[in-house]
Amino acid sequence: MALTGRLRSAVVIGGQGIRARKLRTFLSMISLFLGVLAIVAVQASSVLANRALLADIEMNEGKDGTVVVGVPPGTESVSAVLDLVTGHPGAVATTSTGAIIGEPGLTPVNPGGVPLRYADQGGPAMKMVCDGRGNCYSEVSDDKPPPRGNAVELLVVGVTGDIRQFRPFQLEAGSWLDFGGQPSMSPRLVLNREAAEAFTRYQLPAEMTIGGSGSQPSPGSPHPTPRVVGAVHDGSSQPTAYVRADELLRWLPETSNAAQSMGILMTPQASASITPALRAKLGPELAGQIYTHTVDSRERIGGQLDMMKWIFYGMAALVLLIGVAGILNVGLATVGERVEEFALRRAVGTPRLLLAGIVLAETLIIGLLTAAAAIAVGVVGLEAAGQVFGANRPTLQNVEFPWEAGVAGVAAGLVAGVLGGLFPAIRAARIPIATVMRA
Repeated sequence: MALTGRLRSAVVIGGQGIRARKLRTFLSMISLFLGVLAIVAVQASSVLANRALLADIEMNEGKDGTVVVGVPPGTESVSAVLDLVTGHPGAVATTSTGAIIGEPGLTPVNPGGVPLRYADQGGPAMKMVCDGRGNCYSEVSDDKPPPRGNAVELLVVGVTGDIRQFRPFQLEAGSWLDFGGQPSMSPRLVLNREAAEAFTRYQLPAEMTIGGSGSQPSPGSPHPTPRVVGAVHDGSSQPTAYVRADELLRWLPETSNAAQSMGILMTPQASASITPALRAKLGPELAGQIYTHTVDSRERIGGQLDMMKWIFYGMAALVLLIGVAGILNVGLATVGERVEEFALRRAVGTPRLLLAGIVLAETLIIGLLTAAAAIAVGVVGLEAAGQVFGANRPTLQNVEFPWEAGVAGVAAGLVAGVLGGLFPAIRAARIPIATVMRA
């Protein structure tokens, strides 16, 4: 209880000293404010950059811990994957192919499914090629293409379930695919941003050529009438549409269906049962071609982010030291002016520890007030940045101020208060009682 009483006295007297020297306190806070704000800004930027980078990686590759399996192409592979994965709550299979939506028989505005920023720029004809792991890319075609028409080429990804449990797409319009009931003869599509932009920019007829690329559709390519049911942000710059796998496969020609490769996204628990069963179904030859890896993005990029964060922390610490020097200067000057006061307190029985506590309490209160001001500026600044730049920078939209930055700001304020007030506190505690005779 005695310690509690001394601590309370130190805080009260320190607060009275701050109130008695408002201008000097304000100047001390200004010298410290930039340093604490720099610490808050570095921590907030680090957390937000980490979140944004991981969000982009998760949309493209999958959440950390997701087991990704690539299955070689073939009719047996497709049927085995569908038998094991369809309806499984912890696994989603994907397959992809090229498609053209719009006027048939003409070259699309983006041959090869390139991003729309390269549309209508000419160049050689492209065709889509997919490897055994489900990765699709474009390569130059030697065939002379027909004239360009009102058509867009895109990648069509068939999924057996809600892929968003592994790749957290952001639904922006409409709804996601409904996997209940029988497959429709009219494929239901969910477009990504790039594909949705194509539908907005061009007047596209509701006709889709599946299984072809550029103006060279595969022989017997079907022409179903698609229905757009929603739009998502999937982090890809390539025009892409997502469709139920059973609706996609029923439209593919037999030759294309046999060449389809499958990919599987699943939880580690699902992988423990599905992967061995899949290897057994495929047999030794095809099982040896299965590709498996576990997504671990945080570990892969964590070192790079930490290095950048510590570099900026070092710069912020230099600014903070300038603020500490300012508090130290003001503290020493204040103690010099209050020598008689402290000597008188010593004469009436005030312990040395309490005198040191009074001075240290003042600097700690200044540090906490400065930290609060810096955190408040950080919160307001982040909100303002979201309102001003949010339209062009989606990562700034609806962003909450990270609590880690607030903790870092409070810690910086306390450290600055201790460093700036420790030496003046020691000096105040060492003032001899005889100094009171000057008064």
